[in-house]
Formats: sequence, structure tokens, C-alpha cells
Amino acid sequence: MPEQDFSLKEKKEVVYRPAGSRRLFCNPDADAAREYFHQKSRRKVDKTTTVAEAVKRLVCDGDYIGVGGFGSNRIPTAVLHEIVRRRKKNLGLAGHTATHDFQILVAGGCINRCDAAYIIGLEARGLSKSARRAVEQGEVEITEWTNAALAWRYKAAAMGLSFIPARSMMGTDTVKYSAAVEMECPFTGKKYLALPALYPDVAIIHVHRADVYGNCQIDGIMVSDYDLARAAKKLIITTEKLVPEEYIRRDPERTVIPYYLVDAVIEVPFGSYPGNMPYLYFSDEEHLQEWLQAEQEPESLEQFLQKYIYGVEDFWGYLNLRGGLARLSSLMQQENLVEK
Repeated sequence: MPEQDFSLKEKKEVVYRPAGSRRLFCNPDADAAREYFHQKSRRKVDKTTTVAEAVKRLVCDGDYIGVGGFGSNRIPTAVLHEIVRRRKKNLGLAGHTATHDFQILVAGGCINRCDAAYIIGLEARGLSKSARRAVEQGEVEITEWTNAALAWRYKAAAMGLSFIPARSMMGTDTVKYSAAVEMECPFTGKKYLALPALYPDVAIIHVHRADVYGNCQIDGIMVSDYDLARAAKKLIITTEKLVPEEYIRRDPERTVIPYYLVDAVIEVPFGSYPGNMPYLYFSDEEHLQEWLQAEQEPESLEQFLQKYIYGVEDFWGYLNLRGGLARLSSLMQQENLVEK
């Protein structure tokens, strides 16, 4: 059989057509992002700080943020609480696999726009009434994507591209409410969607362990955090445990986030509470139900926020209100139950 030639037979202009009607919230220009990254320091210095200082220094009103983790697993709750406590406003959010993180930020009135793949639902626990109310009343502007599409948007940014072609969402109504663009493949003429790269102003990721420079290790599922860390212009890391650099160097292949991407490192044990931290502690299902019940009325939600976020100095104050080490120890035992 003769070898086939799949190269372009003639120069062809690629055709692009708008497919979605919704707004694109972030500039996908790879060269503009590269210029920012070029100015960013890559010095290997101690980046440890506090949650309050990191939010004050790195999260500005109007920023677009990406949150790591997956669903209610390994979410950076401590930083999200501080964003609410400082009453940050007009933030954008990548609602990739957003559950309790979306619930927290909407309750605090912090976000006004969201690229949505999965929001409002707390998985099997039910729907966040305040989050649903905010979307239905237009307080949060929504542009729709699939989970895969948002993941690939991060990947395009991590690759230094302005878009990535995909077939996700094609043939569905989700495309109509997205900001995707239809394109023809220059090699085959087939139809694809051009998914714009997503470069968040700030990413917030909670990890199992990190050193003072920001080299991070994650146990278990990572979903899109590898790409999110490389796509974001600024990166805040909270970690269950600070470890010596020598510990990280013993298994260099496990360093999924290298130090030069990171702007701040904060040691926050139980920093994903009330979410699950794989292999360390289980989610506090009672407290998540307390959240859902408090959201039934705006007045009860405000009282709830006053008690657990505005009325405490920091995340430790919140944890102490929830039973402190006694409660956390029981969640650790629950996560690591072994049948005999």
C-alpha cells in the first residue's frame, strides 16, 4: 500500500464562527500571559506567610480566581473564608467542580461572574439554596462549559496557547450558552470547537505537603490542579504540613507543583474542613447539612456567617467552634477506618 500524504495539499484559511452567545470573562491571549509570567520572580525564597496576609496581598477586588480540589475534596477552605471575611467583591470564578467553594463565595457576596461546569449542587447532599437564588436572580453572570471543557481550557493555558480544539459540548445546548467558537480543522476540514485558554488571576490550591519554597505534593486525585497551577498568574498554596526540602527531594517525581509557580505558602492543618482530605480526614457531613439548612432564609444565613466566619479571627477560631481537635480527630478516624 502506498504511503499516504496527510499534509495540506493547498494553503487553506481556517474558518472560525461564533458558537456560543455568552461572555468570555478572561483574556485568552497567550502572549499577554507570557509577558506577565516573564516578569514574575522565579527566585527560590521562603514564601511562608499567613492566610490573612496572602489574601490581602494577592487577591484583589475584580480578580478571576481558580480553586483547586475536586467537589468537596481537598478544597482550600481557609483561604475562601478569609476572602469572605475581608468582603472581597466582584470576583470571577472558574466553577470547574465547584461545590462548597461556590457555596462559600456566593454566601459572602464575593463573586459576580462564573464559568460554570458544576455549581450549586453539593453532590449527594443537595442543592445550595443561596447559590441557586443568586444565579436565578442574575447576581452571578454565568457562561456554561462542561467539566472537560474547563479542564482543557486550563490545559491550553498551561501549554502557552490561546485555545485548544475539542469536540466536547458539540451537539448540545451547552454550546449555545458558552463562549466557544466553531472552527474547521485545517487538515481535514472537520468541525471542532475552539476552547479559549483560561488564565486565572489567582489560583488557590490545598495540598498534602509542601516545603517553604512552594514545592508541593498531592496524594490521590488531582483532577486539573497540575494545569491550574501552571495557568494561573498568581498561586496561593495551603498545605496540611510543611516539610523540609530534603523530604521533597527524596521523591522528586511527586512534586506536582514546583516552587517557581508559587507566590505564597501557608501551613493550615485541616485546611480543607468541612471537606474531605483524602487519607487524612473525612468530610463533616453534619456541618455541611448545617450550611444547607442555614441557607433556607437570608436572615439565618447571615447569622450563620456571622458566627462562623465574620465573628472569628481566623480559621482556627472556626475549627474550635466546630468542636476543635476532638471533632477533627473523629473525622481522621472515620477517613481511615479499616475493616478487620
